Amino acid sequence: MNSRRQKLLFSFFTLFSTLCAALAAVPPVIAAQAPSPTPVARGASDLQALAESGDPAAQFRLAKAILARQASPDEVRTALHWMRASAAQNDANAAFYLGYFYEHGRFVPQNYTRAFENYKIAARSHYPVAENNLASLYQHGQGAPLNLGKVYEWYLAAAQHGDAVGQLNLATLYYTGTGVSRDYHEAIRWLRYSADARLPEAENCLAYFYFYGVAVPEDYLEAARLIRLAAETGLPGAQTNLAYLYELGKGVPLDYVSAYTWYSRAIAAGDKAGTARRKRLERIMTRKQLDEANSLAATANAPPSSPVAVAPAVYAFAGFTLLDPQH
Repeated sequence: MNSRRQKLLFSFFTLFSTLCAALAAVPPVIAAQAPSPTPVARGASDLQALAESGDPAAQFRLAKAILARQASPDEVRTALHWMRASAAQNDANAAFYLGYFYEHGRFVPQNYTRAFENYKIAARSHYPVAENNLASLYQHGQGAPLNLGKVYEWYLAAAQHGDAVGQLNLATLYYTGTGVSRDYHEAIRWLRYSADARLPEAENCLAYFYFYGVAVPEDYLEAARLIRLAAETGLPGAQTNLAYLYELGKGVPLDYVSAYTWYSRAIAAGDKAGTARRKRLERIMTRKQLDEANSLAATANAPPSSPVAVAPAVYAFAGFTLLDPQH
């Protein structure tokens, strides 16, 4: 969740803006991106015995159980021993975790080559998140030479295997024409799959196409519906967008209190794009409206977090902003 190496960012300060080159890690609370839960053995002694007998699934579960608590350095070394033993037998879960550890320098020194090798083991077993992360390494020339053909191949595999973030990244390739011919209709198709899986970034991005009528009929109501879904999960860029819609009365009723409230929530969450527009609202709102908006912003409940002790991160481009500085 602290990784900032990667961000593909749509900027909507212009109608057809360029995507910036840096990808940002999606917070690991996105359930679709965590490895599938693995059944736990009946007891610690059973699990230990299975691991010692050479069972790769038990070795992985034992390693994960150790790392899920406040493990000592010796325990971490033991966990890594079992994780490596499992990955050596081509266990996709263990290989994926090891790939993540090496990529981000968790428990081990950062090593992109080993990250690549382990992601590839998992990806060959059609492990969608590993396919997505393998594409990311190819995209940035980390652990392997930059290869746009492989970027497309592995994002496509992740998307076809149902990974919502992979679908979002594949949509980005189609939008920008990176490694594949530019195709807005394909971008929208994959964004829809991702948005249907309730990935907030995809909901927010798909709203852009409806808001501006890019490759689909202009539809403010649909744009507002998608943006609200994303904003209510706590996505700052979507909160800025929702504020903008309330300020203009597009797809939602004109409502300065709601606009000011959502701008405030987004700014507090780190998205400063709406700062100037909130200041403009301050000049036209009554004191009563400002007090109400500030009260709503202060009492707004943040979405609950779902911390995971060992939570592999994956990549997607950041949220859209619909703001137009000319307005």
